[in-house]
Amino acid sequence: MADAPRTGGAETPGAETPGGETPGGEPSSGAAPGGPVPRLLCDAQQVAAEAPGPAGVLWRLAESGRQLDANVIRIPPEGRIDTHLEPDLDVLLYVVSGDGTVETEQGPQPLAEGGLLWLPHGSRRSMTAGPGGLAYLTVHRRRPGLQIKNRTVS
Repeated sequence: MADAPRTGGAETPGAETPGGETPGGEPSSGAAPGGPVPRLLCDAQQVAAEAPGPAGVLWRLAESGRQLDANVIRIPPEGRIDTHLEPDLDVLLYVVSGDGTVETEQGPQPLAEGGLLWLPHGSRRSMTAGPGGLAYLTVHRRRPGLQIKNRTVS
């Protein structure tokens, strides 16, 4: 069974706690009391470089009240994510380490460390990692939670 991905960022050296304090308990400058506090969540390159484990999600944004979803994902050497379509959300993909190819309806596009790719909603794509594998960060608007609605009977 694969380990659960890391989440959030409270364990990140230098990161602030949700209450707006530094890890030493000192108030951070400019933080609104009880309000949201910007903070460093993780070092994506370090997360990707740690033990070359199985494919999948290595880190996930899990902060409460967030409006975005973000994941650091690893594809093993020569691994592949089959063709899929995201009908509703635009996605930004940032290559953290390694290389590979994204196949789109316009043909293959190379992916290399530091590359930033926009995947507009409705676009079809598949991805293949190069010989050293591929790790990337995805960011997109958070999906609304599932809602249970009453059915109307006619």
